Amino acid sequence: MAEIIDRLPELPPGAFRKQDAGDDSDFYAPARLVTHIDEAATRALTAFYRATLPAGGVLLDLMSSWVSHLPPEVAFSEVIGHGMNAEELKANPRLSRSFVQNLNSTPILPLEAATCDAALCCVGVQYLQHPVEVFAEVLRVLRPGAPCIVSFSNRCFPTKAVAVWRSLDSNGQAALVSLYLERAGFLDIRTQVLQDGSKSDPLIAVTGRR
Repeated sequence: MAEIIDRLPELPPGAFRKQDAGDDSDFYAPARLVTHIDEAATRALTAFYRATLPAGGVLLDLMSSWVSHLPPEVAFSEVIGHGMNAEELKANPRLSRSFVQNLNSTPILPLEAATCDAALCCVGVQYLQHPVEVFAEVLRVLRPGAPCIVSFSNRCFPTKAVAVWRSLDSNGQAALVSLYLERAGFLDIRTQVLQDGSKSDPLIAVTGRR
């Protein structure tokens, strides 16, 4: 934990503690075949992916589940899924292959450097206890110029979200994600409000480039 605080000296001790300090693998053992954002937010995310992701590219879907929200008409050469539940990943029809790994205990990705054309992390960033290390790994596996898109809403499992995330509003959370990406080495970091929450779940995307 000391390494994390050194890389994020702005944050107080205990910033990455969780209310539920139990084994994450146990918490995510039951498959949850549900969506974590509503239909309007999902459509907004899919539209953003359509405009941003390279057709025919290799994607890394980090902290994925049984759905990736990718545009159905766009083909990708490979979609590599990561998650915490093998059943959920197996049920995702967009994944070419997948792996189960607890990034809070092992933040190193089992992928070769510069092999992916984009990385996605949808409604999962709030659970990372080693965010800079994880996104530094994402940077390593991306090709030059490739985007990393981190999207989030106001929904989460509160007992598993880190303390600093729970203490912030959406603007603060966007700034926090931007800080994660900056310290990991990403460039051209931009925040976009995909849904403001007035008529659906709010949804914000923070994008950085390799």
